[in-house]
Amino acid sequence: MEPFRFHMFVCTQEKPEGVPSCPAKGSWRVLSALQRELRSQGLSDEVHVTTSGCLGLCDHGPVMIAYPEGTWYREVQVEDVPEIVASHLQSGKIVVRKAWTDAVAMKAEILDHVAHYLAMVKARDEAGILPDDLNETIRGFMSSRAVLTALELDVFTAVDAGASAQDVAERIQANPRATEMLLNALASLKLLEKKDGSFRNTPISARFFVEGSRDNARGGLMHTANLWQRWSTLTECMRTGTAVLTGKRDGSWTQAFIAAMDRNARERAHSVVEAVGSDGIRRMLDLGGGSGAYSIAFVKAIPGLQADVLDVPEVLPLAQDFIRKAGLADRVHTRPGDMLHDPLGEGYDLILLSAICHMFSPEENRTLFQRAYAALAPNGRLVVQDFILEPDKTAPRFAALFALNMLVGTRTGGSYSEPEYSDWLREAGFAEVRRVRLAGPSGLMIATRAGGPN
Repeated sequence: MEPFRFHMFVCTQEKPEGVPSCPAKGSWRVLSALQRELRSQGLSDEVHVTTSGCLGLCDHGPVMIAYPEGTWYREVQVEDVPEIVASHLQSGKIVVRKAWTDAVAMKAEILDHVAHYLAMVKARDEAGILPDDLNETIRGFMSSRAVLTALELDVFTAVDAGASAQDVAERIQANPRATEMLLNALASLKLLEKKDGSFRNTPISARFFVEGSRDNARGGLMHTANLWQRWSTLTECMRTGTAVLTGKRDGSWTQAFIAAMDRNARERAHSVVEAVGSDGIRRMLDLGGGSGAYSIAFVKAIPGLQADVLDVPEVLPLAQDFIRKAGLADRVHTRPGDMLHDPLGEGYDLILLSAICHMFSPEENRTLFQRAYAALAPNGRLVVQDFILEPDKTAPRFAALFALNMLVGTRTGGSYSEPEYSDWLREAGFAEVRRVRLAGPSGLMIATRAGGPN
C-alpha cells in the first residue's frame, strides 16, 4: 500500500568535518529546495519527503531516492530540483542524467563504504578515542559562546543584507581582526553566508536575530547570554551547595529575563489554556506573572474573566506595557507584592504558578501552596507549570540540566519531581492532584481545592 504517489528520501547524515557527506555537499539546501518546489507545484499532499541516514554513497552526494520506483539520484544540486519535480514527480519520467542505474556498482560501493566505516569505528574504539557525539557535547560551549557574543554585539543586525568584516567591526565598535574571526565562525555554523569577502545573514538568522524582524528573538536570548557568567561558577557552586554570584541584577537583566519569559509563555500559552479549560473560571491570579502573557491568553479565551498579575515592582511596568499592547488593560490588572509574604487575596477560581516553583526551596513551595490554597474559592484550581522531573530525577534531560541552572542562579532553587509536587499539594489540603504532560520541556500539575459553599 502506498499512501502517497511518491516518497522522496534525502540523505542528511552529518559526518565529522573533512569526511565526505551529503550535508557537506549541500543536501539541506536541496531538501529545502525540494519542499519549496513541491509547494509551488501543488504536490505537497502527493509527495512525502523524508530525511534519511547515510545511504552509503557519500562521495556522490547529495543523494536522493524516489519511491515507489526506487530511483537513486546522485550529486543533486538545488538547480536540479525543479527538473526532477517536473519530469519525475509530475510526468513520471526519470531524469537520466542524475540517476544512477548501475545497481551492481552501487551495491559494491555501498558495501565497501560500510566495511570502511566499521573498520574505522573499530580502530577508534581500540585506540580509546572519544566518540564524536561525546566530544561534541564537551566542546559545545564554543559554538554557544560564539552565537551569544554575536547576539550581545548585535552582529546579525550589523551584517544585514551584506557587509565586509571591516564594515561590521565599525558598526559594532569592535576590533576588525577579531570581528572577521567571529564572522567566519558564524558562517561555519551556517548562521551567516560568505561570498567574495562579504557576509550576509541566512534566512534563519535574518528571521530571528535581526532588529526589525517580526520574529526577532534577540531580546529574550540576551537572558541566555546573561546566564553564562553564572554557569561558569558551577564548579564552585558544587563545593558550596548554592549560588556564589549573588550581586543585584540591573534593569537590563530584568528586561532580558522578562522578554525571554514572554517568548516562552506565548509559545506555550495556548496549550496551557487548552489543558486547564475554562469551566468556572471568573477570577484568576497570576503569581510572578512576568509579562502577563498567560493572563492575556486566558482572558482572550474566557469571556468575562478578570486576571490579576502579582509580581515585584520592577517587573510591573514591563507587564503593563505588554498588557496595553494586547488591549486588555481593563481586564488584566497588576499589583506589586511578594508571593511568599504579602496578602494574595481570596476567592480566585484559578491561580497560576508558571516557571516559579523552581526558584524556591521545598519548604518555600510548601508555604506557597498553602497560601495559594487559602486564596482559592471552593473548587478553585492551582496550576503549576514547570520542568517536572520523573521520579528518579534523571529525565527529562532539560529538567535535569535546569536543576543546575537553579543551583548556579538561586539560593535554594531546583527542579522537582512529580511525586514531590503531589506530596506538597496534598499536604496543603488539595483534594485532587493530577499531572498533565505537554509537548516541550514543561508540564502541568493541576490541584483542585475541595468544594463547599461560596
